[in-house]
Amino acid sequence: MVQGNKNSFSAKKTLTSAGKTYHYYDLKAYAEKTGKNIDNLPFSMKVLLENMLRFEDGTTVTTEIINQVADWSSDKGAARVEISYRPARVLMQDFTGVPAVVDLAAMRDAAVQMGSNPDIINPQVPVDLVIDHSVMVDHFGTHLSFKNNVELEYERNKERYQFLRWGQQAFQNFRVVPPGTGICHQVNLEYLARIAWTTETSDGEIVYPDTVVGTDSHTTMVNGLAVLGWGVGGIEAEAAMLGQPISLIVPEVIGFKLTGRLPEGVTATDMVLTVTEMLRQKGVVGKFVEFYGEGLSHLSLEDRATISNMAPEYGATCGFFPVDSETIAYFKATGRPEDQIALVEAYAKAQGLWRDENCPEPVFTDTLSLDLSTVVPSIAGPKRPQDRVALKDANIEFDKALEEVFKKPLDKIEDNENGLKHGDVVIAAITSCTNTSNPSVMIAAGLVARNALAKGLVPKAHVKTSLSPGSQVVTDYLEKSGLQGDLDKAGFTLTGYGCMTCIGNSGPLAEEIAQEVQEKDLVACSVLSGNRNFEGRVNQHVKANYLASPPLVVAYAFLGTMRKNIMTEPIGQDQQGNDVYLKDIWPTRQEITDVVRGAVLPDMFHKRYNNVFAGDQNWQAIEATNSQTFNWDDGSTYVQNPPYFVNMQKEAGIIPEINDARIIAIFGDSITTDHI
Repeated sequence: MVQGNKNSFSAKKTLTSAGKTYHYYDLKAYAEKTGKNIDNLPFSMKVLLENMLRFEDGTTVTTEIINQVADWSSDKGAARVEISYRPARVLMQDFTGVPAVVDLAAMRDAAVQMGSNPDIINPQVPVDLVIDHSVMVDHFGTHLSFKNNVELEYERNKERYQFLRWGQQAFQNFRVVPPGTGICHQVNLEYLARIAWTTETSDGEIVYPDTVVGTDSHTTMVNGLAVLGWGVGGIEAEAAMLGQPISLIVPEVIGFKLTGRLPEGVTATDMVLTVTEMLRQKGVVGKFVEFYGEGLSHLSLEDRATISNMAPEYGATCGFFPVDSETIAYFKATGRPEDQIALVEAYAKAQGLWRDENCPEPVFTDTLSLDLSTVVPSIAGPKRPQDRVALKDANIEFDKALEEVFKKPLDKIEDNENGLKHGDVVIAAITSCTNTSNPSVMIAAGLVARNALAKGLVPKAHVKTSLSPGSQVVTDYLEKSGLQGDLDKAGFTLTGYGCMTCIGNSGPLAEEIAQEVQEKDLVACSVLSGNRNFEGRVNQHVKANYLASPPLVVAYAFLGTMRKNIMTEPIGQDQQGNDVYLKDIWPTRQEITDVVRGAVLPDMFHKRYNNVFAGDQNWQAIEATNSQTFNWDDGSTYVQNPPYFVNMQKEAGIIPEINDARIIAIFGDSITTDHI
């Protein structure tokens, strides 16, 4: 990306890391030049200020704008300053990213028509497109599930994959992560993100904060890694991709103070559901949320990413964590290059972006706090991610929802009726980047399965179980620990690497189950480790959907219903007929930690991501023309050449005014695309 051509504040400096010299725009030098106090700015605002300094051009970014951003502490975002923001890169997934690639292909056709070289049409900033939204849970519960689901995936998505395969070889600055690799946000966290981004310029290599916009709302997950990013619409993503600035109102920043540490038996999922509930009640739509406090020192990077992932659910633009020693530890644990790790630390400390116990507490627009020691086991549902329910009250709250939400009179429910009943769990899915990126909860799920099987428990036959990891590394450490075998026996066999159940790709229920649910008009349930549970999203036959940690997903597969208290009633009986309770199969934190330390290794990340863009044999077998322009199929019902550039002339004509434009539809609160 072309950087700004001005340096009015003489802020361009150099730093040396691992024997190499880089240029950077020094916030401290700017502060000394202007006399402004930026030490207490939120870290996320420092990232925006650096962006303004680096792109100062006298037009889109002026000295006045830079100073207004630097003065954020005086009005705390109330001034609503509009800035032209340029992220370092763009992240896409296969559903929302394809239209942008189609537009690039159409522009190449237009270039040919006008006698120009089509090779000049390329993204101007780095773009990564991860194919993760196409695989479905058609097959489950057997060792052939993954193979069969992948075969169906390629069969159904042949046109899309041929197009993206062509784009992979045709465009510069554009990379495609093939199917079967993982979820875009987890791949971003584990591999794509750099924290300190670098670009070669005519003056030498420049280093600056890694920032990203994505065509998926959960792009925010990478905020846990101190990479400022959020989801945008297709138009904004294309603008960023082509090097154009995104118009952004400098936001209010809500500080969320974390203290203490999570108690025994409580997971990161329980924590994030609590945080989501609190921030929804606070009201943070259109605002940044930044986490601070001594509690950060007791959270793993994966725990932080779990919180950041849910920013769309608590309504914020982002949920940001600054760089600190845990960030560096995560980069080492995921096998990042040593020179990159050194650069991240050197740049963050030089730029005032490093958090430790000595840094001043930032000033925020407003604050709220959570003592992590008060978090209790939780789920969320039956329809919204912010509707947290304490696990000890889950059955009571379900009965209440049965009456109040689903309008089913409790006095007419026969608990001894044959077959399925209201509240039966018919889907139990370990899925979604929210939790599958976190080894602690994935290992915990395997240990719950192992312990339950050792007690002689058997998953309920009416539950459709699935395991959809967010990256292949998850499979590696589950296999190394031996826990994949236990998950297999519990029905949680590998079904695919993708979003799957979390985005509604749960696949069909068994025909007899679906028929019974429909005929009895039952309120059937799903329990999933995802981030969204809106009505109609998970499966058309499942009305009540609950978000839960992966180990709880496994436990509910054994219990089989939401109408029993999973914390006080037996999950089943052991071989001697004795009752087995959740506490009997729940692992301790030390047990989880011991397995994680022995099973999650940096070499796994090296191996899996070493050749990540090559894809498997299925991907490599796709026929794609090695051409500069795409060979459109006029008979295609999926990919067509858009008409925007047909008969376009080199000289721009007069763009007609738009008159009498009207809003197509206005929706109420909490209406989502799932409802539509």
